[in-house]
Amino acid sequence: MGNGVGLACFLLNYGLVFIGFSDTPSDGILSSGNLSDKGYLKADPEIEPPVMVINTVLSLMAYDYPPHKLSVYLSDDAASDITFYALLEASTFAKQWLPFCRNFKVDPTSPSAYFKTIHSSTHPNAHANELLTIKKLYQDMESRIENAAKMGRVPKEVHSKHKGFSQWDSYSSRRDHDTILQILLHEKDSIAKDVDGNVMPLLVYLAREKRPQVAHNFKAGAMNSLIRVSSMISNGEIILNVDCDMYSNNSQSLRDALCFLMDEDKGHEIAYVQTPQCFENITKNDLYGGALRVVYEVDFHGLDSLGGPLYIGTGCFHRREILCGRKLSHRYKKDWNEYKNIGDMKEASLDEREEQSKALASCTFEKNTLWGKEMGLLYGCSLEDVMTGLSIKCRGWKSVFYNPQKRAFLGVAPNTLPQALVQHKRWSEGCFQILLSKHSPAWYAYGFISPGLQMAYCYYNLWVFLSWPTLYYCIIPSLYLLKGIPLFPQMSSPWFIPFAYVILGDSSYCLMEFLWSGGTIKGWWNELRIWLYKRTSSYVFAFVDTILKCFGFQESSFVVSAKVAEEEVSQRYEKEIMEFGNPSPMLTLLATLALLNLFCLLGMFFKQVFINEEGLRIFDAMGLQVLLSGVLVLINLPVYQGLFLRKDEGRLPNSVAAKSTALALAACAVFISLS
Repeated sequence: MGNGVGLACFLLNYGLVFIGFSDTPSDGILSSGNLSDKGYLKADPEIEPPVMVINTVLSLMAYDYPPHKLSVYLSDDAASDITFYALLEASTFAKQWLPFCRNFKVDPTSPSAYFKTIHSSTHPNAHANELLTIKKLYQDMESRIENAAKMGRVPKEVHSKHKGFSQWDSYSSRRDHDTILQILLHEKDSIAKDVDGNVMPLLVYLAREKRPQVAHNFKAGAMNSLIRVSSMISNGEIILNVDCDMYSNNSQSLRDALCFLMDEDKGHEIAYVQTPQCFENITKNDLYGGALRVVYEVDFHGLDSLGGPLYIGTGCFHRREILCGRKLSHRYKKDWNEYKNIGDMKEASLDEREEQSKALASCTFEKNTLWGKEMGLLYGCSLEDVMTGLSIKCRGWKSVFYNPQKRAFLGVAPNTLPQALVQHKRWSEGCFQILLSKHSPAWYAYGFISPGLQMAYCYYNLWVFLSWPTLYYCIIPSLYLLKGIPLFPQMSSPWFIPFAYVILGDSSYCLMEFLWSGGTIKGWWNELRIWLYKRTSSYVFAFVDTILKCFGFQESSFVVSAKVAEEEVSQRYEKEIMEFGNPSPMLTLLATLALLNLFCLLGMFFKQVFINEEGLRIFDAMGLQVLLSGVLVLINLPVYQGLFLRKDEGRLPNSVAAKSTALALAACAVFISLS
């Protein structure tokens, strides 16, 4: 690889990082922020702490790769001066951290993650003095950033010393401000060298222009701004995007991904290399099914033979020109070529580069262009990454799934049930939106990709429809059980055999598949529980919300899960105690279904055994219904504990208990009263 292909890294604090490679130095971008209930981004240190963001930045800057070919961009869609301050602190600390990583072969290169591994290790360290020094520097930096976040402002002495803070003078709000762009480290700058005298990666802060009257297109809009701005400053050929909370866990993963893209036989066909979204906080038995073991260990490997996996929005290495819409021509460049000339910009000063690049991040730049339609990430869907990946495949390109034994990136998975359900709601809602859009794999992809890959995309896009048969089997058989009406063949009937075969065969296959993927038996049971919960809550609300949006009754939004948790919540999560928290319609629906099955099962036993005196004969006539209702009751044991037995803050709220109990009893009473 010689001196290496240029690499660009982009990090968005509300969930996205990019890395790019080229023959010129590449860029990386990091951004932060959260979506308010109106769909706009807002900085919230309690949800996406700046310290987490800079750990991702530092892990990317310390890649085992020529630093003059590496660039990192932080795209802050909240336009927070605290995030800028955190990045400024990180740029100073990096002068010590990068040589330390290089000299002692540090991996992972996230300071926070690395210090945790050292703390838990019993082996003596040959670099004890250097370790103590660098750890002290990190702790001091961390303390300064956290203090600024708690105060909600940058220290006055820092504000006055750095010119970058002056760009906030015209700042009105996170939804109304000019483009804020600052090149913090550049090879032309004498301060952009580490303590060993080596050039450091390019480091850039970007907050694209926002205006209340102009749609900002959420994450896709931020990414497209990053693509244009980075093309002006460094023009990396390869772009990597990573979530704000997903640090680099394998400093060699970048070189490995390049091996796919530069392969002599097949590399020219590959548009992107996708890594799995893995998490460091998954419990032993994966309480909320966040590891997606079967998806990453089975499904995505299978998709490799059909043209490659979906683009899942994080940990993905892209070719810039293909992400910008390349098919066979170079017309995709025309929209911003008039704003830049890479040859001239190489000789321009940093101030000139900043000013020239700001126009590319304005909120009106994309007007009357192909951005969001044929160029960059596509607009109109909350899962713009999946839709963009499908569009790339339909232009004839392929992708590769790269799943190294040592994970390329590690992030933070939801550690409460509501967070997990909201995440699944966003995914399934976005998939359904793709199905209904003009980019639907059902018709848009027909003839452009293989039938197998088309079916795979449709499978994910049809997630929401799984809610209705699941709801049926959670409600109707139990109600008919309560009334004593059989819906399935008797256990003594030959027609019972096909049902038994399907039940045992499917359960056994799923269990073996899960165990083969590295899970445990209890983990499989937890996965089954989440399978039920997301289909009876997340998918239901995703279906309803999408239909409402289609008819104009509701606006699109982008919800970001919290990246930090209270200490008590974390402790319960580590003990694998389910966390319910605040009231919500999804929790009410889950609790109602759980109680409905419990009441029906108990009512059947009371009615059939004690009143009708039929004894165990009921199990022959209604054995499958008893089994189904019994399994649902066992799955919902954590819900019953949360409703009636637990006293901690993670229990189901009393309001949810009252509503769900009333609804379940009412459903039973109404059904019994029907003739």
